[in-house]
Amino acid sequence: MSVASILAPVFVLVLLVYGVLAGLCWSRTVALARGATTTDDVALGQNVWPPRATQFGNSYVNQFELPVLFFALVPLVMVTRKADLLFVILEWLFVLFRILHALIHTTSNTVSLRGPAFLASSVVLAIAWISFGFEILAGA
Repeated sequence: MSVASILAPVFVLVLLVYGVLAGLCWSRTVALARGATTTDDVALGQNVWPPRATQFGNSYVNQFELPVLFFALVPLVMVTRKADLLFVILEWLFVLFRILHALIHTTSNTVSLRGPAFLASSVVLAIAWISFGFEILAGA
């Protein structure tokens, strides 16, 4: 697989992180401008943001939880030259489920929808890790 095809999903996921960050900055700026909270209220990390800003904040934090395993796997697969079509498909599935999860998280925040999106991304990433581990340990 080409480097571009392996890294394209990574770039999209990085764009998602920055998109959520932009939403976080916007929602917090609006909350401060409207007086929904003050800088003194949040100076020590108190969680007194209004719901919309909290949604974006929670989603932003979530981008540094499960995706860390994705960001760790990609260079390992590249360095060991184990990237194949299946891996790239799994990458894209993971990223698509992460986008869906973030969209739900920052809009309706319906847990009955968000949960399955998270689970799907988790399972896809687990399959990628198991597949990679098997190839390395089995000497494939």
